[in-house]
Amino acid sequence: MKEDLDNMEVAGRLRHLMDVKGYSQRRLASLLRLDPSNLSKVLSGKLPVTEGLINRVVADLCVSKRWLRDGVGLPYDKPVRAREVELEDTPEVVEYAISGGVPVYDVEATAGCMSLERVFAEVRPVGMVAMPDLPEDSRFIRVRGDSMVPRIDNGAYVAVREVKDMRNIFWGQIYVVQLEDYRMVKFLRRHADPSKVILHSENPAYDDMDVDRKDILGLYVVDAIFNYQLR
Repeated sequence: MKEDLDNMEVAGRLRHLMDVKGYSQRRLASLLRLDPSNLSKVLSGKLPVTEGLINRVVADLCVSKRWLRDGVGLPYDKPVRAREVELEDTPEVVEYAISGGVPVYDVEATAGCMSLERVFAEVRPVGMVAMPDLPEDSRFIRVRGDSMVPRIDNGAYVAVREVKDMRNIFWGQIYVVQLEDYRMVKFLRRHADPSKVILHSENPAYDDMDVDRKDILGLYVVDAIFNYQLR
């Protein structure tokens, strides 16, 4: 991987994505939760491309990080289910895991269609948090939205861990549920139909959702919730 980003080359690849998807600058900025004027400056070279922006595009648009950052390979790799990522594809995750603490990712639990395991493989952690009793394979990610308020605040961080066998569900526990097009943070409740599960929100303004088990591509149990406010 290159030491430094070539801003104009990355900006050119961002423009290519816009052409392929038919996105305007305003639409792309909205998808990436950026100020449109700042995105315009990035595309024109007036602002540098940051690793944070790279990570956000990778996670939210399901783009190959090697292609976006370094121009290697194709924009869209073959889709990877949560349990199909091989160890050789996750050197940064392994490196951070053995250094102590739980990695923190600048990734939102409820944004993007890429599996979290794929995200963890391609996006470098922004920091580490040492917390007792958390499993070594936990990862901190951010939650946006109010469907789980007041249990989980908008902007809170949650520590998640992949469920290897989705037959082992603890009913009433909070999970990040990976579907084909998006992820959600919900309570899982037992459904009268064994082929389905109920996704339940803490906020009573949100209705329950019935989801077929076969449509769940990945499941991540929430081990800890970190609600905080910056003063």
